[in-house]
Amino acid sequence: MSIFPYVYFMIEDFFRNDPNKQQGGATIAVYAGMVTSAFAFAEFSSGMPWGRLSDKIGRKPVLLTGLAGTALSMLLFGFAPNLPVALLARALGGLLNGNIGVLQTTVAEMVTVKEHQPRAYTIMPFVWCLGSILGPSLGGALAKPHDSWPSVFPVDSIWARRPYLLPNLVCTVIVSCGVVVGILFLEETHAEKKHRRDPGLEAGKWLLSHFSHFYRCADAKSSRSEKAAASDDILSLLSDDDQPSGYSTNTGSPRLQSTRSSQVPSSLDVDEEQNGNESRSKPAVTRAFTRHVVLNIVGYGILAYHTMTYDAMLPTLLSTKEPENSTPWELPFKFVSGYGLTTKEIGVVLSVQGVYSMVATVFIFPIVVRRIGALGLFRTITLSYPLLYIVTPYMVLLPELVRMAGVYFLVIWKCTCATMAYPSNAILLTNSAPSLLMLGTINGVAASTASLSRAFGPTISGILFSAGIKLGYSGLAWWCSALIAVVGAVISLKMTDEGGRMDNQPCDEEEELPYEEHLFDPHALDSVIATLEPLTTDIDIEDLDLEIQKE
Repeated sequence: MSIFPYVYFMIEDFFRNDPNKQQGGATIAVYAGMVTSAFAFAEFSSGMPWGRLSDKIGRKPVLLTGLAGTALSMLLFGFAPNLPVALLARALGGLLNGNIGVLQTTVAEMVTVKEHQPRAYTIMPFVWCLGSILGPSLGGALAKPHDSWPSVFPVDSIWARRPYLLPNLVCTVIVSCGVVVGILFLEETHAEKKHRRDPGLEAGKWLLSHFSHFYRCADAKSSRSEKAAASDDILSLLSDDDQPSGYSTNTGSPRLQSTRSSQVPSSLDVDEEQNGNESRSKPAVTRAFTRHVVLNIVGYGILAYHTMTYDAMLPTLLSTKEPENSTPWELPFKFVSGYGLTTKEIGVVLSVQGVYSMVATVFIFPIVVRRIGALGLFRTITLSYPLLYIVTPYMVLLPELVRMAGVYFLVIWKCTCATMAYPSNAILLTNSAPSLLMLGTINGVAASTASLSRAFGPTISGILFSAGIKLGYSGLAWWCSALIAVVGAVISLKMTDEGGRMDNQPCDEEEELPYEEHLFDPHALDSVIATLEPLTTDIDIEDLDLEIQKE
């Protein structure tokens, strides 16, 4: 987000330094849009491959590679001497950083209880809102430092030759710190990869061991996490109606394998294991995209499209002034007007938008989603979006005294919808996945779909907005977005929260009990005994004892 305050001026400088290129506001705007869209298009092409790679090698390597790719991209962008290098740097960042889907997968693998999802899925939107506020402020303050602080950054220094290097250099350092923290302290969450040796984590624990207070806190937290993980595994066993998958029939009679409870595979994994390693990926891909998963991905793409168009058109509407020679109004549809706000006033509106988004994400979303559920909330929001887009252009017709009140009303409405729609869709997509082992691929496809929507959305809406102004219908672009939102609302009505991997979890009051009450519930123990009893028939005790000794 840090490039947006200065990208227009950066393109303008490129044109000024190249006499062969014509300089003009419209041309600069087109190329600035290309720089912005280059990342989204590249991310679209790489989202699914990164997701599938995370299913194979784990989440941590992909996340760290994405952060390193972001750092490299920003460094190249800061040193860019011309437009082609700037476009290449942005495209490289998109290719190397397909991390949104992998991050959602990591959160899903950490959170295995539905009651914890509302709080967990607010973390990413909250951090995004925070970055949306701090990033532009950082970029705007540090760009062209030789103009702001000539005594510190002389005119004949590299900071004058590369006036946009400083904000990118600072962001590169911040992202590099994130890479170091990830190497030392980020734990792998992939079910099949999380038990392998991690030298980075070992180094992090060694560092923590030199700070006894922090080490004791980390050790206590780790102990609680292990207990919670063990309890989750037992609960999943109690809710599984199929044969426990910890048994193998390789020798003709079932024998108990020495496997950690967190590694117990699902029935789908048992089928894949019986088909051999070569065919493991094929059933995973074919079974991953069920009807529920596809509906959630399509709904996510449509949501990304019309919300991105709103974000792109709102500042344009706020800055647009009513033309002097505009065509006569013919209400209710034919009119051309705008708010004519200054850059400073628009900045205040966008700052209020960011702050409110953070508050709504942290405090409002968890309460609402617990009351009506992720599906009910997502449907409610998608049904309200068309009305928001229809109303927005008419707010400019309010009396002068209440026009700004109308602007803030629209901002709060829009932020409330956005902060609740994205996390609820992420929860629905996660819960609809047949298995966590497929979630990286699923989220990768979803991230690619959203990136493509974000790439096309601002361009198409800009064309429609300009056409509407020329034809005398300033609401044209908004009404087209309303039609797209209607399609998204219809798709949300076809969605369901059934058929995914979370269906086997208990939905009664026992789900609210503490872990200890689950573990020592006599009915639960009876369920375990009843499940295991048929499998103890005709077991060769000598073979079983021999296997235990081998382990």
